[in-house]
Amino acid sequence: MKKYLQNLIPFFVFPILLVACAKNEITTPLKTGAISEKISNGALKPAPAVVTYLTGDAADVTTTAKPGLILMGGGTDVDAAIKWFLQRAPGGDVIVIRSTGADGYNQYMYDMASVNSVETIIIDSRAKADLSSVAQKIRNAEALFIAGGDQWDYVNYWKNSATEDAINYLLNTKKVTIGGTSAGCAVLGNIYFSAQNGTVTSVQALKDPYNRYMALGQNDFISSSLLSNTITDSHFTQRDRQGRLVTFLARMMKDWNYTAVKGIGIDEQTAVCIDETGLGKVYGINNAYFLQNENLGPETCLSGTTLTWNRSLLAVKAYKITGSNTGNGSFYPATWLQFAGGIAYHYYVNSGMLSQN
Repeated sequence: MKKYLQNLIPFFVFPILLVACAKNEITTPLKTGAISEKISNGALKPAPAVVTYLTGDAADVTTTAKPGLILMGGGTDVDAAIKWFLQRAPGGDVIVIRSTGADGYNQYMYDMASVNSVETIIIDSRAKADLSSVAQKIRNAEALFIAGGDQWDYVNYWKNSATEDAINYLLNTKKVTIGGTSAGCAVLGNIYFSAQNGTVTSVQALKDPYNRYMALGQNDFISSSLLSNTITDSHFTQRDRQGRLVTFLARMMKDWNYTAVKGIGIDEQTAVCIDETGLGKVYGINNAYFLQNENLGPETCLSGTTLTWNRSLLAVKAYKITGSNTGNGSFYPATWLQFAGGIAYHYYVNSGMLSQN
């Protein structure tokens, strides 16, 4: 990930400061947040300190931003996709949220496009996620990016919080571009793998679709109209996640009676960018994979039993698009029908063994 080493360096919390950074100043770590928050009986209690890193102008601005999504597969960030993301908020304020790390995105993004500021907020507890001061910073953004990390932290800390409400406000009311990489991408689908009990491999998923690691969430976190009935996955072929994504789809059909389920698997150094018209393109050097059930769900999807989803070798249709620096291929997630610039094929599973044709 960009500036990876910076994100490993411990940061120090300074006293509460109010600053207006000039555009040529370096990133500044701040301890921010409301001095107090109301509790249920109306009394005040000290608010938890929230570490933020600001690059650029501290004053909030209001500019015209465009809606969209950026889904990045992890590893080294895709410069062209990040630039696409930033150019959708010209002159605006960009917010990066994460639960660990530091300011690795600030100067990188600030130098790439003309924006008013880039601010990283470390939201590493439920108490911090519920602060009105944190939620307001997010709501004021013209673009939002969720960094990599551990998606269970994001679900555990941010779900059913003021932070979740602010993210959904940006998506569905203010309509700006939001996105994420790695874990930040994995939580953007309306269906998501929470990793509550740790990660799961394809072998584990196919062997037992209900093993303890297969923790899925449905329609209760981030809500995007373009990603309904859709689950996203990152580090896709680099970590051999094809089998687990197919198993996620099988579980979605079995558990929630969906007749149509969709999955987007994105390789490292690759991003899917969806603009305000609903057109999606693939940026980067590797591939993005778009999966959907062909018709019926799995023949066998039971706890303690290997998955079988064959359907005459046509269980799951897939479309692979290789990225480019200018955005390659096309698809429309609203319809999931119009694909171009890639290769079509099918996945199927017999007794826990994934194959394709």
